Amino acid sequence: MLLIPAVDLRRGKCVRLVQGKVERETVFSQEPLSIAQLWQHRGAKMLHIIDLDGALTGEPQNLDIVYRIVKKVKVPVQLGGGLRTLEIIDEVLDKGVYRVIIGTMSLEKDFIEAACNKYKDKIVVGIDTRGGWVAIKGWKETSSRRPIILAKSLEKIGVKRFLYTDVKRDGTLKGPNMDNIRTIVKSLRVPVLASGGISSLEDIQKLKKLEEYGLEGVVVGKALYTGAIDLKEAIKIAEEKEENKEQ
Repeated sequence: MLLIPAVDLRRGKCVRLVQGKVERETVFSQEPLSIAQLWQHRGAKMLHIIDLDGALTGEPQNLDIVYRIVKKVKVPVQLGGGLRTLEIIDEVLDKGVYRVIIGTMSLEKDFIEAACNKYKDKIVVGIDTRGGWVAIKGWKETSSRRPIILAKSLEKIGVKRFLYTDVKRDGTLKGPNMDNIRTIVKSLRVPVLASGGISSLEDIQKLKKLEEYGLEGVVVGKALYTGAIDLKEAIKIAEEKEENKEQ
């Protein structure tokens, strides 16, 4: 299982929000590149970068920083936040971003189909949920779509990977929503990444047990920044090879 550190960008800084709320922001660094390099140095095999300004405005606002990170680190970068046209996806992939996360546009079936036809497994669809519904537009709005129904319909048209996030858990350090993650992982045939609320090595151990059902990786944010989780220890647990089946 892959352990992916999150680097969230807002106004050029590395920040963490609670439940996606900008009024509950903590700035962890003025130098996002240094943070990205730190996680790489500590063993990360991929980085998860979100342009929060992009998610809120509808188009990326921190691409200069993203491209600098992509140039300077040796590990692949997955990028999300405001990627709502094929043109901008073209640009970021051309600049070296490894794959992109599409959230709000997941509700636009034709767009997702076109993106998957063109970019194949470079597309990750973000299924962000709040109270049992899909959240969109930087989590400011809640749609009328149910997460699993949406994910299954998109799997049928060619989506190769999903990122499941529980908005109410994100940034809270209250632990992941294991029931919902288990349900979505078991409902889909393609790999799933999970995020939101991961707060301890015990959480990583619990999530590891879902690997056999298709949980490919977990994105960890705040717990790394507060020191609640040591990245090297977390990676060791995530990458353990021995039998670790869910009871």
